[in-house]
Amino acid sequence: MPPPFPEPGRYAFPALVVANLLLAFGPWMVRLADVGPVASGFWRLALAAPFLLLLAGYGSKARAAPSAALIGVIAVGGVFFAADLAAWHVGIGMTKLANATLFGNMSSFLFVIYGFLIIRKLPGKVQAGALALAAVGAALLLGSSYELSREHFKGDLFAMLAGLFYTFYLIAVDRARRTMAPMPVLAIATAAGTLPLLLLALALGEQVMPGDWTPLILLSLGSQLVGQGLLVYAMGHLSPVVVGLGLLTQPAASAIIGWFAYREGLGAADALGALLICAALVLVRLPTRAG
Repeated sequence: MPPPFPEPGRYAFPALVVANLLLAFGPWMVRLADVGPVASGFWRLALAAPFLLLLAGYGSKARAAPSAALIGVIAVGGVFFAADLAAWHVGIGMTKLANATLFGNMSSFLFVIYGFLIIRKLPGKVQAGALALAAVGAALLLGSSYELSREHFKGDLFAMLAGLFYTFYLIAVDRARRTMAPMPVLAIATAAGTLPLLLLALALGEQVMPGDWTPLILLSLGSQLVGQGLLVYAMGHLSPVVVGLGLLTQPAASAIIGWFAYREGLGAADALGALLICAALVLVRLPTRAG
């Protein structure tokens, strides 16, 4: 008798790509929201949490309950995710968008390094080539508008902190997905991060209640419910190396969104950078297919 869910990871890689494309719309929605930057992070989680909890309860009836220790790991990861959203959203308002995107996506390479650490193996020639292509692609994609200055220094630091916090969140999710379904993992992490963001937004004196709910609903639906949902699903079937490089599709998508929404420049270097990132994703998948 065939298993009820054959090839559970068949759609993992397409899900990873779609997830990052959806997540790339997040900063645009944050800009459009009429609440504070931390408050927008709160609503992203708060609006999605009830649906995620329902999905988690529905999908986990036939599974054994996770241990308290594992729930704790996911909850800590959720707090790191909340810290990532707070730092990232604040950094966007204090530095150039290119700077914030570049430093905020340092999690891509940090998560790749984590992937090689857990397997205790150096990257092979193909993987090293993929990493090199991804690094050059990211630099080309953002190089035309990247700028370091005293004026942007604080915002750059917030963006770098966001990338570091996001790495810890990804590590917690990676550990949990080895034994848990995606929706319970995302539901626990989302619930754990909601209250800290609300308390921080209130402490900073931000406007919390919106006048226009549309950007926040789109942010929660696209980035948290669907975007993170697909990402967490994919992480249960793909290596951290593939996931880390997949995160670099966000800057490529952000460049296109910036051109469409704000008429930000999109030149030959940007197009070449995006192509190199796509080539890196193809290369890094070759060992998996051959294995």
